Amino acid sequence: MTRRVIALAGGATFKDIVRTMETQLISALPVIDSGSHVIGVVSEADVLRKEEFRDSDQLRGPRSRPPGALVKARAVTAEDLMTAPAVTVHPKAPVARAARLMARRRVKRLPVVDDEGVLQGIVSRADLLRVFLRSDPDIAEEVRREIVGGRFPEGLGSVRVEVHEGVVTLTGRVPDTSLVPLAERLVRSVEGVVDVRCVLTGPRHRMTGESEEAGAAAHRPGP
Repeated sequence: MTRRVIALAGGATFKDIVRTMETQLISALPVIDSGSHVIGVVSEADVLRKEEFRDSDQLRGPRSRPPGALVKARAVTAEDLMTAPAVTVHPKAPVARAARLMARRRVKRLPVVDDEGVLQGIVSRADLLRVFLRSDPDIAEEVRREIVGGRFPEGLGSVRVEVHEGVVTLTGRVPDTSLVPLAERLVRSVEGVVDVRCVLTGPRHRMTGESEEAGAAAHRPGP
């Protein structure tokens, strides 16, 4: 995330908002209260509502309970114009969660807030894209240390990890094949991973009891 954040007070005027967006080249701005708690976000789409309804008679109509779009078109301060509640993310949230939020809520910037809702930074689409510039050796090291060697009680020491252009390939044997989907899911959650190719198999089966005796008899030389 970017820790230096340009934010608006709720009372910021329409002109202030447009001027800030223009000079700072920012498409969306968090709106905060006196305690730096995020109370909403103003985006370019919110600002453009005024232009959208500029020649509309609806702006001069009754003001008792106008539709949301008209409320924004009539807004003169950030608090009136903002979209609330804001879509935010916690500083400890995985990058994947931030990406999903952006995609699902169709936003380009996410304010980062602590447990009290206080602004800590902001995440943009550009920040998320930088994750995929992470080197293959770094990704491989994290997968080996945190997942293959650390997330399973019995370990996955026989699993080999190879990474090429962000694509992780897992090969080898696991003590239980039910662990394969979990291992793949955990690897996909590692920052910078583009895809996972899982070629894991279960343990070799050993013959016991009667099967061993039958096998031994089959290989016993005849009279």
